[in-house]
Amino acid sequence: MGFGMTLRQWWRTVPVLARHFRVLAYDHRGIGASDGSALPYSAARLADDAIAVLDAAGEDAAHVYGLSLGGMIAQEVALRHRERVRALVLGATTPGGARAVPGDERALSFFARATVLTPEEAAWATVPYLYGDETRRRHGQRIAEDMALRGGHGPSLVTYGQQLLAAVTHNTAGRLDRIAAPTLVVHGEEDRIVAVENARRLANAIPGAELEAWDGAGHFYVTDEPRADEHVARFLLRHTPELGTVQRLAGRARSRLRALWRAAA
Repeated sequence: MGFGMTLRQWWRTVPVLARHFRVLAYDHRGIGASDGSALPYSAARLADDAIAVLDAAGEDAAHVYGLSLGGMIAQEVALRHRERVRALVLGATTPGGARAVPGDERALSFFARATVLTPEEAAWATVPYLYGDETRRRHGQRIAEDMALRGGHGPSLVTYGQQLLAAVTHNTAGRLDRIAAPTLVVHGEEDRIVAVENARRLANAIPGAELEAWDGAGHFYVTDEPRADEHVARFLLRHTPELGTVQRLAGRARSRLRALWRAAA
């Protein structure tokens, strides 16, 4: 998940993906149910944590999906542990480095001020920056549902600073052409935190990458655009050939059963 968020914020996405896959969601170190660390956080170190989750789950390889800070970590997973990544989804994220396009100045300055707020206050204060205009005007219930899961579950000041350090030092700009996994880049056109131009730069730099930029969606496009999760699921299914084989066999079996039923009738 993204900066300051726990695995609970995958609540819309996990049920969609779980129709087809075993889904592993986890909290980054120092937030939610995961212990912290005195070591400085970096996207590379957090990527190694993701591999530790795969090891503990007994999975040799997996599709990897990261959003925002999670997308930075996912890039490092694909670069540092190529053999463990079957397909890659990078949501609302950036390659970092000097060539990254900065977000809205007011949105970025908010994160410097948020440390004086309680976790619940900070969560609500992010609403203008996380969500697209259409969602804020017409779909407030979606935002309220997200906030019900976020309230009181934000990072400590130490973890907040550590995650911020990992984000600002992230830089894969000169290495993206080494990503071998099939990649989907997903972004909201109205993202004020990570400018959508970063998605285009990721898609242009990663060999064969696909780009889906949703009109009217902000940084947290999984809430703004209900079709996004299904789009990700279809992409991952295309890169899971064994599931395609199972589905084709199941389809043939259903066709034969229907034929037998008609013959018997």
